[in-house]
Amino acid sequence: MVKHNNQLQNNHFHKDWQRRVKTWFDQPGKKKSRRVARSKKALATGAQPLQRLRPAVRCPTQRYNIRIREGRGFTLSEIKLAGIRKKEAKGLGIAVDHRRRSKSEEGQTLNVDRLKEYKSRLVVFPKKQGKPKAGDAQGDDLTAHITRESLPLPSAYTAEAPRAITDEEKSAEAFVTLRQARAAQRNEGARQKRLKEKEAAEKAK
Repeated sequence: MVKHNNQLQNNHFHKDWQRRVKTWFDQPGKKKSRRVARSKKALATGAQPLQRLRPAVRCPTQRYNIRIREGRGFTLSEIKLAGIRKKEAKGLGIAVDHRRRSKSEEGQTLNVDRLKEYKSRLVVFPKKQGKPKAGDAQGDDLTAHITRESLPLPSAYTAEAPRAITDEEKSAEAFVTLRQARAAQRNEGARQKRLKEKEAAEKAK
């Protein structure tokens, strides 16, 4: 029993569960409806890519940063280095994210190359037939075979070929090397101070 001046418990264990349970049996039908809608939308959009081009970015945190996934959009600097204007990029099916910043030169180069490859494969049909503007496709490009698939993501890393372990690698001690590097970094200030004091003493002599 409850002690002290507390409220008496009134546990509701006999709920009318059948009245509250929710079921959905239209899941297979909705799946088909969505697939049909996607097909209709793809046919209605003509020859434009099915998905917008997105950058290759590393997953966050040290645990997952070995993986590469699609990001929200290209940075303004990446688009500029690829020779594409911001307003032009949106019309060419390229996603732009004005908030993202390129933190590494390797990642920026990777995405700039991705944009350049996409631009080389791009076929821009003129709005009015027979009146192409600057940058529009002309001649045989209009009748050539085109693909609407997006560019695949690059591999996360290049695998090295197997090789024999050298004697130097066998004798190397990783823990000792790390501790020595750490100690050298910590004691660098004191070492520089001692050298300056020694030079000053020699000058005073």
